[in-house]
Amino acid sequence: MLSYQHAYHAGNAADLHKHALLASALDYLTRKDKPLTYVETHAGRGLYDLNSPEAAKTGEAQAGILRAEAKGWLPPDHPLLRALQDIRATHGRTAYPGSPLIAAHFLRPGDHAHLAELHPAEHAALSQVAGFATIHREDGFRMAQAICPPVPRRGMLLIDPSYEIKADYDALPRIIGQIARKWNVGVIALWYPILTDRRHETMTNALRGSYPDALISEVGFPPARPGHAMIGSGMFILNPPWGLADEAARLEKIFRQLS
Repeated sequence: MLSYQHAYHAGNAADLHKHALLASALDYLTRKDKPLTYVETHAGRGLYDLNSPEAAKTGEAQAGILRAEAKGWLPPDHPLLRALQDIRATHGRTAYPGSPLIAAHFLRPGDHAHLAELHPAEHAALSQVAGFATIHREDGFRMAQAICPPVPRRGMLLIDPSYEIKADYDALPRIIGQIARKWNVGVIALWYPILTDRRHETMTNALRGSYPDALISEVGFPPARPGHAMIGSGMFILNPPWGLADEAARLEKIFRQLS
């Protein structure tokens, strides 16, 4: 299926959770003067406009990044805010970066990036803003399995599917296991939605059993609109960088106050 377009959801509460952890991880990884590789399986278009008709139709950013900025949920020196300010300086005050451009903010000369996006329109848009990366128009799971372990070997993989295909929940523990065996030093991060039917739990229980030392961060929030099934956001992170568990705990405390 190729119907999902993130423009309707950019900057929402799940993005806030996911991107705050992503930016914090990359900020730490790029402090060392050693090259790294960033890999992303479902990159989207990379750059969004929170004033676009799609974003205006749902208004989800109001409960995510815009609320976080208004309420001071992110400290002024937070890595996500630094990336956001950089993007706005280039693309305008209503711009919001997807994870590829968040990564671009931190990547340095000598670092490498591989981005996969199968949707034709999203791939075309991504190609306009992600000249820093090798862009693959192919299945992201297949791309990640093919290039891992990457060169440079040090680095991070973000797996962020739309979950339009329900079989992804069953397949992901196996896919992560295959990649982790080949790339045991990589930071492997998986985002997943928390829905009212709790369908993610079989997947996360399998991952917990295989990787008891991994970081699992889950936050809850009110549905974006009546009847909306997503009520939270989860991140599973294998080999989490130092300090990331503290940032996850800080975010979880903020989201608990919403509940």
